[in-house]
Amino acid sequence: MRIAVAGLGLMGASLARALKANTDYIVDGWNRNPGVTDYAVERGYLDGAVKDFTEYDVVFLALPPDVTMDFLETKTFADNAVVADLCGVKKPVEDAVYAEKRSYRYVGTHPMAGKEKGGIKHSCPDLFKGANVILTRGRYTDEDALNIVARIYRKIGCGKILLCPADYHDAKIAYTSQLAHIVSSAYLKSKTAKGCEGFTGGSFQDMTRVGGVDEEMWTQLYFLNEENLIGELETLIANLGQYLSALKDGNEEKMKELLREGSAVRNALKCYKD
Repeated sequence: MRIAVAGLGLMGASLARALKANTDYIVDGWNRNPGVTDYAVERGYLDGAVKDFTEYDVVFLALPPDVTMDFLETKTFADNAVVADLCGVKKPVEDAVYAEKRSYRYVGTHPMAGKEKGGIKHSCPDLFKGANVILTRGRYTDEDALNIVARIYRKIGCGKILLCPADYHDAKIAYTSQLAHIVSSAYLKSKTAKGCEGFTGGSFQDMTRVGGVDEEMWTQLYFLNEENLIGELETLIANLGQYLSALKDGNEEKMKELLREGSAVRNALKCYKD
């Protein structure tokens, strides 16, 4: 099998390296900056540089949403090739693909992996080890293509493969990822942040870990999923208001009730390892 990876930042380069380490596929790459592709080839992350996307059985697009949608619209792929994107929003990409008939078979994917720092120099072949991967299934999804992509992700050590509609994915991600990044960014803007060295522990690290985002890419993601994200922000702001009111009113019983409610939700979740 011949695989092309377009976009050699953290995710794309890590995917290429994982494929090279765990499969016998031919893995070539493409990047908007050709120097990055050369860097990857020189270090053995890739077999070579992509010259023509029609030469590949599977193409992974590890690109920002706007570039991904432009790629899907303007690039030529082999007839019946599998083309999968790694974008953090799925419905807008899926809508762009199915706006007209395509010769390739599209699969929307979202590996739940990453680091705080991006770029090929922070890539690693183990980035996807144990990470869950979401694959989106719509009425036009080719089941064979879906299975091909799922097998590839399993080969590189991914954990659970989850299947869901694109709009369901976007609603969940607005809460589990996008809202968390906004909260972290807002939290960091307190004037108390200055000079806090030596006063921080695990709670501070957890709250600020995703605060240093790529503003270009994340702004795109937020606005492509704005309806879901607005709803989550409004809910959070309303919930925070209850804690503020309890403090201002000196209502300790209300505060205990709010904390108990939060603990109950946390304890009912099945996404923790502890």
